[in-house]
Amino acid sequence: MNALLLSAWFGHLRILQILVNSGAKIHCESKDGLTLLHCAAQKGHVPVLAFIMEDLEDVDLDHVDKLGRTAFHRAAEHGQLDALDFLVGSGCDHSVKDKEGNTALHLAAGRGHVAVLQRLVDIRLDLEEQNAEGLTALHAAAEGTHLDCVQLLLRAGSSVNALTQKNLSCLHYAALSGSEDVSRALIHAGGCTNVADHQGASPMHLAVRHNFPALVRLFMNSDSDLNAMDNRQQTPLHLAAEHAWQDIAEMLLIAGVDLNLRDKDHLSCKDPSDPSGKSLSFKQDHRQETQQLRSVLWQLASRFLQPHEWKKLAYSWEFTEAHVYAIEQQWTGTRSYQEHGHRMLLIWLHGVATAGENPSKALFEGLVAIGRRSLAGWSTVARSLTSTSASRVQVILVPQPPE
Repeated sequence: MNALLLSAWFGHLRILQILVNSGAKIHCESKDGLTLLHCAAQKGHVPVLAFIMEDLEDVDLDHVDKLGRTAFHRAAEHGQLDALDFLVGSGCDHSVKDKEGNTALHLAAGRGHVAVLQRLVDIRLDLEEQNAEGLTALHAAAEGTHLDCVQLLLRAGSSVNALTQKNLSCLHYAALSGSEDVSRALIHAGGCTNVADHQGASPMHLAVRHNFPALVRLFMNSDSDLNAMDNRQQTPLHLAAEHAWQDIAEMLLIAGVDLNLRDKDHLSCKDPSDPSGKSLSFKQDHRQETQQLRSVLWQLASRFLQPHEWKKLAYSWEFTEAHVYAIEQQWTGTRSYQEHGHRMLLIWLHGVATAGENPSKALFEGLVAIGRRSLAGWSTVARSLTSTSASRVQVILVPQPPE
């Protein structure tokens, strides 16, 4: 930046005039290719722009810098509305693109300059113009989480479901940025929540991967496919389990995701030899009337089952590998098997209650099946599980003497 460029940058018109009158070269550029026009436009100095255009000779209004941007681009990118208006009035090229394919509309939307964006919409720049990566101005506004710009472009008629070269929708960009407000605006405008990008990921996948629970909830309430698989054959639940996002995993499980789906590293969890095709609900029993029963199950899981016995018990009750995998991802640590077993037992209890089965019989058969007949023989457990007044009984587990 020489003295001439600095005077334009800081808007010192009198200094600029003195330098020009003293023979300074008016067609100079900075190392980034900025001319006097670029400097004045970026900083919004309209009097300097007027001097340059009216008093200097051979000024190229659409000269580009090293990024391929004109003064018009610079004014839009930096929110300089007055400078933009001056350049428009001087006859600049509205549609020129920079080296990345961005128009002034992309730059204003990506930076969140609402007033400038409105003016560009008013002069009818193409709302669906795509840059080199296929982004429209609406993509840029969504990526920058600029809600006002998103709403303006939607009102102006921007396509909410336009896709980039990598098949990314505006909702994908909102999900990557974690913006609930922008996502909601896009959904209300008809944004599809089930579009898969080049990796097969939906906006829901991205919200889960980056741990945005509020956004996951919004997508769940907007008819997102909770069982959609990406190119790795992973559902949102797989991603939540992989990253140990417990809150999100809980939401997905309560919503009733299909647990008979596996990622690419595993076979299907449906057992082809099982003609019943039985599917297990993944809801836990937390009813008041089962409070004492749940206390019994916690003692069983935390004090009496060995580290790998909860899995054996789960398989005996027709839990699939996916059920076990999802449970196992919720906690880590040397004693995490206690939490795993407790969670599995609560899910089992809910299933038994839903099916109207006898929990005492099912527990007895399960414990026998894994070789823990001594636990199965607890008469107090059996009485507790079958008693109609179980919620009012103090239950104490006392194992029988070893055989």
